[in-house]
Amino acid sequence: MPTATFDDPVKAAEYIIDQVGCELRVAAAVAIGKPNLLLNALYGLVAADKRLSLEIFSGLTLMKPRFKGDLERRFAGPIVEAMFAGYPELAHARALTEGTLPANIKVHEFFLQAGAWLNNPHVQQEFVSLGYAAVAGHLRRTGINVFAQLVAPDPDGGETLSLSSNPDIALDMADYITRLRKAGLPVVVAGEVNANLPFMPGEAEVSRDGFDVLLTPHAPHFPILSLPREAVPLNAYAIALQVATQIKDGGTLQIGIGSFADALTHALILRHTRNAEFKAMLKALAMPLAVGAELTPFDTGLYACSEMLVDGFLALKRAGILKRRVPLFDSQGQPVPGQALIHAGFFFGHKDFYDALRTMPRDELSEIHMTGISFPNTLFGQEALKRTQRPLARFVNSGMIATLQGAISSDQLADGRVVSGVGGQHDFAVMAQELDDARSIIAIKSTRKAAGRTTSNIVWQYGNATLPRHLRDMVATEYGIADLRGRNDRETISAMLAITDSAFQPGLRQEAIRAGKLPRDFRLPDTATANTGARLLVALAPYRQQGLLPVFPFGCELSDTEQRLIEPLETLKAAGPFGLAMMALRGISTTGEAPGEAAALQRLDLAHGDGLRARVMRALVQGALRS
Repeated sequence: MPTATFDDPVKAAEYIIDQVGCELRVAAAVAIGKPNLLLNALYGLVAADKRLSLEIFSGLTLMKPRFKGDLERRFAGPIVEAMFAGYPELAHARALTEGTLPANIKVHEFFLQAGAWLNNPHVQQEFVSLGYAAVAGHLRRTGINVFAQLVAPDPDGGETLSLSSNPDIALDMADYITRLRKAGLPVVVAGEVNANLPFMPGEAEVSRDGFDVLLTPHAPHFPILSLPREAVPLNAYAIALQVATQIKDGGTLQIGIGSFADALTHALILRHTRNAEFKAMLKALAMPLAVGAELTPFDTGLYACSEMLVDGFLALKRAGILKRRVPLFDSQGQPVPGQALIHAGFFFGHKDFYDALRTMPRDELSEIHMTGISFPNTLFGQEALKRTQRPLARFVNSGMIATLQGAISSDQLADGRVVSGVGGQHDFAVMAQELDDARSIIAIKSTRKAAGRTTSNIVWQYGNATLPRHLRDMVATEYGIADLRGRNDRETISAMLAITDSAFQPGLRQEAIRAGKLPRDFRLPDTATANTGARLLVALAPYRQQGLLPVFPFGCELSDTEQRLIEPLETLKAAGPFGLAMMALRGISTTGEAPGEAAALQRLDLAHGDGLRARVMRALVQGALRS
């Protein structure tokens, strides 16, 4: 059957319903790969006709954040509006936030926008907990009959299309779709063309004939949603500098996205290009290095094999670190022309990241090999090849909570509410155990602060485990790396206590002793008894001042005034009632303005507010700026 082409989303949606019938089970790509116009048209038709039903399965649906307070709205509101300008909101996501989802429509996600849906009963109840590599199998079992995603046209005018940001699940489902078609069962593969999506060649490049429906909306196409960069605090750098010593020259690297990933990328670049300063920072931290630490620049370089393509990999490539290439093979194990510097399943990132992909010469772009998620996340299929390509693999991810016995929680709170999802973290932890010389490294900030109260992120026990303790490997905090693989419980607990903030070591030690997991005479080594934020600040603040540990190591979309506001607003967010009172008092009583104070107040629209609420907020901001 020839591909049906449309420029009207509603007509395309009507055609899909005609092909598969009244019960639509739609798999939509994660993150930026969603065909928003087509999904909204399907939603509108089903919501208006109770004879129809629609079940959407997806992940990482992106929504405008809801602000927790007026001050947050004043700062982040304009940034968010600019970020979402021209981006069509997903109708089903809006209905979920408003509690108006029709009874004949269901939405399941396997990965959530972090923290965005904590208090949404429907989303929490319909969440499906899956590792990334298990998603395709789940879709096959549930009988999905519509596959829909955004695709990129060839900017050079070629006839092919690109799965671009999301070959992750699409390629892993290709055999299933072929079987359905051969069996004469209803199935529709639908693409929505968007010229703003970077065109990725290689395995992600597909024929138009592979689509049953193609929607090509009238130009201009909606912009691809981009993330604002996160500020990198010094404690993230303290972790990253140590983790950077565990990345082996000639090895394989997987990283994620966010402030810690930026910190690690920058730390690796420092190790390679500013080696003396890199070593000086480690010496200033005065922490024992984990066994096998490497401090020298990269000679052979790294190859990246990651579920997510992030701009950190492009930065490592520019720095001459990511340069180990591997030969390419097709799904049958036969060699094909070219080499891969990076294998990845999906991408999502910053505007300049998309721009870099769009403008990259085709020969360089062809070394970034977008593929099905089963390739980077598992050893299944072509196992011998994968083992050969992935020596000295280091899979580096972040967690929220670690227990003293080495379990990690990264996706869910102790009360059962889902923060995000497992994603590929479990896939990589398992693979680290299966590869001979691989390691899984989980980065955990030792403490968190909210409402004026500091609590430990290393605890005795926790109500959720994304990685159970039998997968324990390496855990890194600001205070060192605990190498847990193969260690007994006593050794594990001892190592975890050594990287815990000192304020919480005595209580945790006692819990372990009460449980019979430590001897009563257990004592920490002297090197682990001064784990304080103040010591980290003394060690690393000079390098921040010298520009070696920048707040935004890879640029920033924020103005100078907005950047200046980040730390004071974070201070206010973490403060309790007493701290807020003292901050307001400082704002009222101290004389003289902080640098940039007038511009900061103007940016928050607090320069001339006369109401009581505005005056209090102005005093708080002034106090925080002057601290």
